[in-house]
Amino acid sequence: MTIQKRIAMVSEHAGPIALLGGVDAGGQNVHLDELSRNLGSLGYAVDIFTRRDDPKLPEVVDWAPGVRVIHVNAGPVQTIPKDDIWPHMAEFTGGMLTFMLRSGARYDLLHGHFWMSGWAVARLRQRLQLPAVQIFHATGITKRHHQGAADTSPPERIAVERRIVNEVDCMIAQCPAEQHELVIDYGADPGRVMIIPSAVNTRRFRPIDRAAARRAIGLPLDDIPTIVYVGRMLPRKDVRNLLYAAAELIHARAMPVRLLLVGGHVSGDPNAGEVGVLQALAAELRISEHTIFFGQRQPDQLYRYYCAADVAVSTPWYESYGLTPLEAMACGRPIIVSAVGGLTFTVQHGQTGLHVPPQAPQHLAAALHDLLSRPDRGAEMGRKARRRVEREFTWATTAHRTAALYESLLNGQTQAVATAEQARSVGERAPWMGD
Repeated sequence: MTIQKRIAMVSEHAGPIALLGGVDAGGQNVHLDELSRNLGSLGYAVDIFTRRDDPKLPEVVDWAPGVRVIHVNAGPVQTIPKDDIWPHMAEFTGGMLTFMLRSGARYDLLHGHFWMSGWAVARLRQRLQLPAVQIFHATGITKRHHQGAADTSPPERIAVERRIVNEVDCMIAQCPAEQHELVIDYGADPGRVMIIPSAVNTRRFRPIDRAAARRAIGLPLDDIPTIVYVGRMLPRKDVRNLLYAAAELIHARAMPVRLLLVGGHVSGDPNAGEVGVLQALAAELRISEHTIFFGQRQPDQLYRYYCAADVAVSTPWYESYGLTPLEAMACGRPIIVSAVGGLTFTVQHGQTGLHVPPQAPQHLAAALHDLLSRPDRGAEMGRKARRRVEREFTWATTAHRTAALYESLLNGQTQAVATAEQARSVGERAPWMGD
């Protein structure tokens, strides 16, 4: 009889439940959800430890076959910015150990997501003598480089990341650019950095007829070239770049395009965050009648928005990896992306989409004009994009690669369980106090 192996996934600010409507749910939430489900289907038992941010959430949620979400009390039981969680990470780590002690749950391996959870995993690794895997999703050095004074990360972040790199057994990079960051910027041993790309749910994101997609979301069945952006509405995602490019297409190139902007909370208030900024900019550029703000949509609905368009766009200032381009590709749509980070890895220039410089609306306008004026080329790119996703970027593939990494680390390892003394000691010192 095969003994089921139990994995402790740690993700302090991003759990799968937030996908049901969380304000700040993004790629890390999707990653946790899909990876854990697929590992569960391979026979692993996965517990996802995340911070309780709603008093109505039970401590344990049976999320999917083989997968539980464990809510840990740490700091105020309410939603707070993720950067404000850092002072509560000692409490979070101690809470994890207390749960392990009380429940008797025994784990074979720890897997940290993001830098704060990496700090927790590194401490737990020392106390429980378990192998530990870390994926950063994004690194502080890259964020500071691109955001400068706008970076709200705690000042300790980069130093903590350097320690995590030295203390865990293995790191997962989602693409060569992430691997390069870890090796060059953080001095990681290349032999301990494995490239395992994140993926897309090819059953959820799938091609459908454009007319059917447009009917489903209430668009007219006309021939107006249509562009879609799906994602969070944050300045670094640079949807403003797309608005400037659309204005050039409409006013300078006489191409009356339609923009579908899917994400964020649409209130009609011009002062309401980035959506308000974008609405005001669309009015200033005289393209409001060409731009539709749909607001946030549930994951099961998104494929219709991709398929209603002729081309998708994602041109952030920087992106460590990015899942929305894979969603567009899975829906059989070509995508134009910034030539940054993991986007140059997932999107093949001239084959499944196009690369453009970031913050360069004229280059984006030219690329859009090229694809929209040659629909046959865009359609062929879309077909190649779907085939590339099916070949390289399914969650089943990612789970199998991750499981192979786990098994290589588990060879010769034994289970451990927390003791009451460990549960107390791990929470005694605040994170900035070190060991």
